[in-house]
Order: sequence, then structure tokens, then C-alpha cells
Amino acid sequence: MPVIPAAWRTRLPAAAVALASGVAALAGSYAVVGGASTFVAAPVANLTNTLAPAALVTFAITVLGDLGSDLAYASGLAATAALLGVVVAVGRAAATWAERPLFAPAAVGVAVGVVAAALTGAADSAVGAAVGAAVVATVADFGAGTGTGAAASPPDGSRRALLSGVAALAVAAVGVGGRRAFAPAEPVPTRPVPEDVAARLDDAAAKSLDVEGLEPLVSDNFYQVDIANVDPEPSREDWSLRIHGAVDAETTYDFSDVEAMNHDHRFVSLRCVGESLNGRKLDTALWTGVPLMDLLDPVDLQGEYVMLRAADGFYEEFPVAALEDGFLAVGMNGQPLPRGHGAPARALIPGHWGEINVKWLTEIEILDEPATGYWEERGWHGTGPVNTVAKLWATNRLADGRIEVAGPAYAGTRGIRTVEVSTDGGDTWTEADLSDPLPGEDVWRQWVHRYEATDPHEVVVRAVDDTGTLQPEDEADAFPSGPSGWVSESIDPDSL
Repeated sequence: MPVIPAAWRTRLPAAAVALASGVAALAGSYAVVGGASTFVAAPVANLTNTLAPAALVTFAITVLGDLGSDLAYASGLAATAALLGVVVAVGRAAATWAERPLFAPAAVGVAVGVVAAALTGAADSAVGAAVGAAVVATVADFGAGTGTGAAASPPDGSRRALLSGVAALAVAAVGVGGRRAFAPAEPVPTRPVPEDVAARLDDAAAKSLDVEGLEPLVSDNFYQVDIANVDPEPSREDWSLRIHGAVDAETTYDFSDVEAMNHDHRFVSLRCVGESLNGRKLDTALWTGVPLMDLLDPVDLQGEYVMLRAADGFYEEFPVAALEDGFLAVGMNGQPLPRGHGAPARALIPGHWGEINVKWLTEIEILDEPATGYWEERGWHGTGPVNTVAKLWATNRLADGRIEVAGPAYAGTRGIRTVEVSTDGGDTWTEADLSDPLPGEDVWRQWVHRYEATDPHEVVVRAVDDTGTLQPEDEADAFPSGPSGWVSESIDPDSL
């Protein structure tokens, strides 16, 4: 058995108490504000993403996928708990130095509250963090016994550490569990869907293929990819869009300006440049908003490039010509734009990878020369048009014994003309059935093919865009310019 030095036998319990108090501070803050941008872990968690090496970020995106995002957030939570644990230790040390050990919980609460307020700028979040940390400090100190007189026995370090851990778990269970039970993360939409939007959504539902395992044409669960672990949440009242740079007259719009304009509704698909070839980060929604040129024409654009900037610190540059058909979305599927999709306003740039469809848009800067965007600084090249793809998302055995394969196909503004399916590994091809097209120039279609087979075989799918161009066969990884190639899948009929 390794021997623990005497000095460490004293310090380890104190460190355990500090860390447990830091965890309880997180739980206390979460209980009050949930996953809001004022959650005490938000600034630290977002900073860890910003400072992460580009190679690590690319590995997380292309190899770990959504797990990478979860691990990044978990690392941010751990870093915040450790930071607040240090603050707790300082507070306890200050009380000891002042020979006021009974005041240690109060000192811990004040110290954590001050640091949390500095991190978040939110009093409610800071109070929640302070209370959480102070509760654990109180249980640890008074449960283990704090010596205050000559007759008092010294506190038991191991007992103190154990009690702090139990208390932290209790605070976490009550804080996190209570918050999730009584305050849902996303508010339930309460606004009635306008009749014209409802009619479009009904039309999309009617055109969706009835295939098990295939989402309807308007996605049930639209993917989210962000640079931050915790999304910003600028209010409509505080939001503004500044247009400046190489323009004749700098202009700033607020939300009431946008609300006063004539709104349009557009079906638009988005695809993430970092997804896998047959990944699920491709979705479609019915967006409500105004053409970007309605905002840009009055300022007289004079540059060749544009940089969009967002409330979360994100920025992307691309040729200004791509703005011609751009859209400023303030609604999604008949509801106000959700926080996770860029509320109160986001850009939609038809036919381009998702990264330049900037969420939480706050700034449009017109440039005379090219500049480098957020992801391009990290080695990606995702500002151009999307690659054509036909995906294979559903494989079913029908009641009559046939096999059914289906998925979406997308080619940006080039549109989809046909999808071809091979059930013999690419030797012969059959044209699949397509869903009726939705209105719009940047929308996916669905395809389905049903056939008979008894032996294991390989299914391959490929699309032809509306210019007559066949989807390239050569397979390429997502990094740096988006995935490409034909999707294939081995199917054993006996397993269906």
C-alpha cells in the first residue's frame, strides 16, 4: 500500500470539500437559471471551446460528432467546478486566517457569489451559486465538528470530505432535478401558427413520403451546431443589426424595423459541412423573415466581400454576391425563431454550407478585400456551395416481403432531378421515386425504392442535380470542404 504523506492527508480532505462545494455552486446556479447564458459555467465552458486547438476541434467534429460537443461541455463544467473550488478554498482559508472558523460557510458564500457575479453579470445566478457552495461548506464544517474551544476535538478530515460529497450530491439532485422537472429547457410554443404558414406546413406534410424511419420534409428535430457550449439569448428588445464597412451610409436596424417590413415564408434546407457522408446534420424548415437585400439596398454596398458577425462571437466571410438571395429569418415553422436556431434573427444564404448561415446575427460588414472567417482560421473551407448528396436513412422490410430503402437528397440551389439506386453494389441502377418538390430553390427532396431480394447485397445511392450533373463518386472526408461520395450500405434481408 502506498503511504500518503502526512501533509497530503490534511490537504486532500480540504481539497475534496472545496471541489464538492464548487460542484454544488454549479448546481445552485443551474437551479435558478437553468441552461441560460447566465449559467455560471457558460463563460468558462465557452472559453474552453474558443481556446481548444484547431486539430482537437476537428477531431471532435469529424470523429466524435455529437459526443465531442458533450465532452467539450463536460470539460467546461469540470473547469468551472474546479475554479469555484479554488474560490471556496480561499474563502475557507480567509475565515481560518481571521480565526473565525464558524464564519467559513458565510465567507465561502460571499466569495463564490462575487466570482459568479463577475463571470455572469447576473445576480440570480450568483446567488444560486453562493447558496449551493455555502450549504456544502456548512454541512462539512458543522457535521464534522469545528473546534472552537479548548475542550473541542479537532474536526475529522475524512468525515468532513465524506459529508461534503454527500451534501454536493444532494444539492445537485435537488437543483438539477428540480429545474428539469419544473422548468423545461425550451419553452413550449404558445403562438398560434398563422393560416398561411399552416397551409404550407400541411402541404409539406402531404408531400412527405410515408416511410418508417424517415423524417417528414419539414424536419421534426432540426440539427444544431454552434461554436459555444452555451448559446447566447439576446432579447428582441435589445437586438440590433449593424451594417457598415464599405457602404455609402452605415445603418443599424432594430427588431421593430424588421417587424414592420413585409415578411415572406421560405422552405430552406441546411447541411453542416462537418457531418459524415450519411450523417443526420441535414434538415429543412419553413422560415419566416425578410430578404436581406431589403435591408442592404438602402446602404449602397460598395465592397466585394462580406463578414457576418454574431452575438456568440462567431464570424464568417464570403463573397457579397451570395447575399443577393439571402434571407433574415425571425421565425421557424410558424413560431418565433428558437434560441438554438439563432433567435431573434439569423441569416440564411441559399445553397451554401450551414456555417455561413450565421445565427444570432448582429453585424454585416462589407469588405473591399477577402478576410478569414472563424472556421477558415481553423483550417476548414466551408463557405462555398454544398456538395450534392443522396443519403440512405431508412431500410425496412415491408409486409409483402419486399425491401424498402429511402432517404433525402439535396443539392442546394442546383436542385435534385433524380436519385438512382443500385442493389448490386453499383453494377446496375434504377431510378427511385421522388417526393413532390416543395416550393423554393434550396430544398431537399425525399426518395424511396422498393425491391425484392433474398440474399445479402450492397445498396448504393447517388443523385443527379437539376443541371444534369451526377453526384461525384470519389469519397472525401468532411474536413476541410465537406463530405462527398456515394452512400452505400450492406443489407442482409434475414436481419430486417
